[in-house]
Amino acid sequence: MELSEETEIIDGEPIFWRSGPSPAAPPLYLHGVPSNSDDWTEFLKLTGGFAPDLPGFGRSSKRGNRDYTVEGFDRFIEWFCEHHELEKVQLLVHDWGAVGLSWAQRFPEKVERLVIINAVPLLPDYRWHRIARAWRTRAVGELLMGSSNRLVFKQLSREANFKPGPLPDRFIRSVDDHFDQGTQRAILELYRTSPETKLAALGTNLRAIECPALIIWGDHDPYIPSHFADDYAAALGGPSEVIHLPDAGHWPWFDRPDVIEKVAEFFNAP
Repeated sequence: MELSEETEIIDGEPIFWRSGPSPAAPPLYLHGVPSNSDDWTEFLKLTGGFAPDLPGFGRSSKRGNRDYTVEGFDRFIEWFCEHHELEKVQLLVHDWGAVGLSWAQRFPEKVERLVIINAVPLLPDYRWHRIARAWRTRAVGELLMGSSNRLVFKQLSREANFKPGPLPDRFIRSVDDHFDQGTQRAILELYRTSPETKLAALGTNLRAIECPALIIWGDHDPYIPSHFADDYAAALGGPSEVIHLPDAGHWPWFDRPDVIEKVAEFFNAP
């Protein structure tokens, strides 16, 4: 399937996205930190749909006075759907793409199917991992951001997957190419405005999401314990299938390319 790349003004700022032909309820892919829509090209080829670079990331606007909180991203998703006249979507969230679950709780009737992959828990009892704790600390976070480069990303990513070695070079290059001061600012604001108590509060209405859900979890994730896959399933209001992958990490499709096929089968089901 051939994909297109576009940039348009949404809510007064340039937003980049990839897209492919899709059904009436197109998939909407939401990436996490510190990546962008490059994560989703292989998925889009099988399902079509939309994959934006969220504001502050990739090729989209990184305006300094933008709201990079969960609430700000929630409103962006609303604007993005309105801009494309999307009455219904099939939603996939990974890592901080979990901001889409905040939007989905406000508009559960717009979500036809849901896929959750190693997403930040909008649930009780989560504790930030060590990198997040450093980013949330004033001065320390700025120092770490300023010292980040391709070699640092490569070293840090060694723990993020199951197979020995760092994440794929194409992923490292994509992150490094777009990791400018605007992205660093967005990440710091997002983490610093999201204490664990707020995360739990943001998911108090997950039961309103009653559509079928597929939860795929790379259990070899150094950032988010695997039990949160089951906790998400218990919190949602509709039928959920949980797939644990003991041989995959935080970006499980890198360890297990069949994850892409599983998602496509779910989204393409009649």
